[in-house]
Amino acid sequence: MQKINLKFLKTLNALLLLIVVASLTGCKKNKEPLLTTTAASLITQTTASSGGNVTSDGGETVLSRGVCWSTFNTPTISDNKTLDSAGTGSFVSALTGLTTGTIYYVRAYATNSAGTGYGNEVSFTTVQIAVPVLTTIEITSITQTTAVSGGNITADNGGSVIARGVCWNKSVNPNITNSKTTETGGLGVFTSNLNQLTTNTKYYVKAYATNSAGTGYGNQVSFITNQVAVPVLITTAITSITQTTAISGGNITADNGESVTARGVCWGTITNPTTANSKTTDGTGIGSFVSNLTSLQPGTIYYVRAYATNSVGTSYGNEVSFTTLAELSTITTSTITGITPTTAISGGNITSDGGATITARGVCWSTSQNPTLADSKSIDGTGTGVFTSSIAGLTLGTTYYVRAYATNSAGTAYGNNASFITSSTQIQLPTITTTNASSITATSAISGGTVSSDGGATVTIRGVCWSTTASPTTSDSKTANGTGTGSFTSSITGLTSGRLYYVRAYATNSAGTAYGSQISFITQLISQGTVSDVDGNTYSTVTIGNQEWMTKNLKTTKYNDNTAILLVTDNYAWSNLSSQGYCWYDNSVVTYGALYNWYTVNTGKLCPIGWHVPSDDEWTTLTTYLGGESVAGGKLKESGTAHWISPNTGATNETGFTALPGGFRNYSGEFSSVGYNGNWWSSTSTSTTIAWPRGMSCNFSNVYSPNFSKRSGFSVRCLRD
Repeated sequence: MQKINLKFLKTLNALLLLIVVASLTGCKKNKEPLLTTTAASLITQTTASSGGNVTSDGGETVLSRGVCWSTFNTPTISDNKTLDSAGTGSFVSALTGLTTGTIYYVRAYATNSAGTGYGNEVSFTTVQIAVPVLTTIEITSITQTTAVSGGNITADNGGSVIARGVCWNKSVNPNITNSKTTETGGLGVFTSNLNQLTTNTKYYVKAYATNSAGTGYGNQVSFITNQVAVPVLITTAITSITQTTAISGGNITADNGESVTARGVCWGTITNPTTANSKTTDGTGIGSFVSNLTSLQPGTIYYVRAYATNSVGTSYGNEVSFTTLAELSTITTSTITGITPTTAISGGNITSDGGATITARGVCWSTSQNPTLADSKSIDGTGTGVFTSSIAGLTLGTTYYVRAYATNSAGTAYGNNASFITSSTQIQLPTITTTNASSITATSAISGGTVSSDGGATVTIRGVCWSTTASPTTSDSKTANGTGTGSFTSSITGLTSGRLYYVRAYATNSAGTAYGSQISFITQLISQGTVSDVDGNTYSTVTIGNQEWMTKNLKTTKYNDNTAILLVTDNYAWSNLSSQGYCWYDNSVVTYGALYNWYTVNTGKLCPIGWHVPSDDEWTTLTTYLGGESVAGGKLKESGTAHWISPNTGATNETGFTALPGGFRNYSGEFSSVGYNGNWWSSTSTSTTIAWPRGMSCNFSNVYSPNFSKRSGFSVRCLRD
């Protein structure tokens, strides 16, 4: 019985062990999934990306998975979450609806029948919205009241641009509470027009752009609005030129903020003419206009500028120049002299060049009346004045007709017809020319001549003769320099300092004495005197002919009775002056002496005692002594261009007069022409308002005699009584 129980018990224990093992094997417990959380990426202001990796389903199928997040630690699926399918493995989750600039905590999750498992926690911060980033465009198209700027928005910093433009102020750092523009659009470049600005004012400008974070500003730039100014214009080239008329005009391209109230062209014979000179009046406003220039002188160079006037003043276009067409010259034929069987002497006198340089002159001759250049002719230099011509190659005992001629750009003019009959005898006067003077000193000079033909008889004496009057002969002073033909040299001695001498070579044969062409020269000065005015200014003097002149312009401020002369600086006061007054050129330049009106000259007390302002006749005495007005200017003007503007034509100052280009002050009070012209009063009046001065120009070698208003301001040279 005991054996049965023991066996039973062993069997029962084995059964119980099997039951326990079976129970343990059939009732195993399930778990939640295992997973990790992916780090956050693609973070913006309101979104991000995360996800996870389910590495174990815990023994049961994963029913759902995703990420959950919160602004607090340890988020659960009770917070915000994504739902990203099921199963194990990696997945990606998109987080949305986030708040800008906020820290978030994130865990991946996975759910099975046993429950929900969570991955590790990660965190991130959303991007914060900032004001836009932009630059300001530099200012362009500036006028008196407008300008153009703009900006370039390179980043909106997370917030859409809802407004953009530029703002400006007269103070630094403008903002949108100041003047501004409002432009449409978002990122990128934009342009803005600034309006209603103040003339000649400095402004500060910034571009701006606004988003939900606020307003951002570009860099500050500044500019100054334009000032109202005189008009801008150009001068039209000259057309339709005649002897007395031409056409020009202008084009006003900008009135610079003020209406053009007058326009036209002005012109004169000196550079930079103004409306104080001759002018036209051709309407108002901007744009092109045409002007007719009238009452011009033939063969004269004129300078022209268009002008335009607004409330600010008058402006001028570029200077253009032209020369009016010349007329034929005026010439007479000289009487025939020195007639031999085969030669004769004539010539001519050109009293007007017709407004253009005489480029050729001489005489033409023929056995028929009215000879022309197509017939035989002589060529005897250029320029105006008297000339002598040798007529050669003639036939014995024949009647010839002769006319002087002169050619300028307008053509050839002829003098009157003259006629003569060649001699029937074979012996003629010698043919001789005069050599120009050289080696001129105060008391001597060198000349001579060339006897090119003895006229058929031996030349028994030859030389030069001279005098202080024109056309010297052998009855005057002379040399004797051998016999026969050919060239010879003559020494002229016993001369007087500073005097004008005329010289002719001569040659004598049995037919008589022949003379070469006349030359002239002035001996050098060996001494000068001085004279002082009541102010104590000292002036050198020079004797020219029978006259003694000051070599500088007068600059006294007092009459010779020690009373003061009225100094007038104001233009308006000068223009209304009908009594004595003086000024300095442009109220500052004293190099050229003072400028006096004629009423001051007329007092008779302007020059030092013993001296006076020369009359018109006394000026004529001077220019006549120097060979005439056409050449006197060159002999009187200071040489070089230290004071005279180039080319200072013909200036030699061989007289020592040293004329300077002191310009003048016109009757309206404006100063003009210093460096270009010199003008000196005479004491001679032509009417109640007009008097006669003398003038010289840098462009010519002549002395001219214009009529000018007595209110004009000119230089003065005194002449000893």
